[in-house]
Amino acid sequence: MPGADPLAPDSRHHPPLPASVRSDRRAITEEQSRRANGPDWDRYADEYQATHGAFLGDVGFVWGPEGLTEDQAQVLGTPAALAGRDVLEVGSGAGQCSRWVRAHGGRAVGLDLSFRQLQHARRIDEETGLAVPSVLGTATQLPFADDSFDVVFSSFGALQFVHDIQAAVAETARVLRPGGRFAFSITHPTRWMFPDDPSEAGLTASQSYWDRTPYVEVDDATGEVTYAEHHRTLGDWVALLAGADFVIRTLLEPEWPEGHDRVWGGWSAVRGRLTPGSAIFAADLQRATPISATATT
Repeated sequence: MPGADPLAPDSRHHPPLPASVRSDRRAITEEQSRRANGPDWDRYADEYQATHGAFLGDVGFVWGPEGLTEDQAQVLGTPAALAGRDVLEVGSGAGQCSRWVRAHGGRAVGLDLSFRQLQHARRIDEETGLAVPSVLGTATQLPFADDSFDVVFSSFGALQFVHDIQAAVAETARVLRPGGRFAFSITHPTRWMFPDDPSEAGLTASQSYWDRTPYVEVDDATGEVTYAEHHRTLGDWVALLAGADFVIRTLLEPEWPEGHDRVWGGWSAVRGRLTPGSAIFAADLQRATPISATATT
């Protein structure tokens, strides 16, 4: 990809930046991150669904650009085990994964920061006749009661747009019932080192894996942050989950399948055959009693 932004992390999958926007690495707040990413996804939603909608399917569950499906991975358990379960999808987009859960008998609910993405979800609901109740909200302030869900999942992308990730993981633990499963896929943390380039040029590390400074895009005219993305190492994720009483059950690093020639931002066969592009975590909440019944001192 000629002219790829050397600052952009490998998960940045938007078009090239307009002349009025510049990239940077800087500390920002949760409020700035949320204020940037909601409108950014509103602007990008139509292109995203037009480009990737067929790959994702209207009633499909794909964990990432490699194309690994929940049917194959069974990160949430066997599909039959979802029947009758209360399931929350964080960063639900157009609801494809939640619709798949509902098709297998689960009571899935979607949540997304982008209103335009939720409009696409409603459009697909009408086309398929399989509706997903969805709300506009953020992972750091889930609008649900304690102990509401048996499963919370996020399929590819939502969590790397959250600044206050500790609050998001704590919120997940709050709304999960004891023993509930938290599963999520993210850009593989090692890809933070590489430029957002699907060619061989994207195989040369250009920045530190341990540099957690957020990647942002800034409107030169207003000084406002218009996009923000955050990085955690694998060790950070282990500590975050353990600190919220989760026990990790699996960590998948999908290999690039033979014959899969799709290019998605920095993901491609050229790179995917050599280095992982996605990481999928599954962890179970070990809290023995509901939050409301836990003694405090």
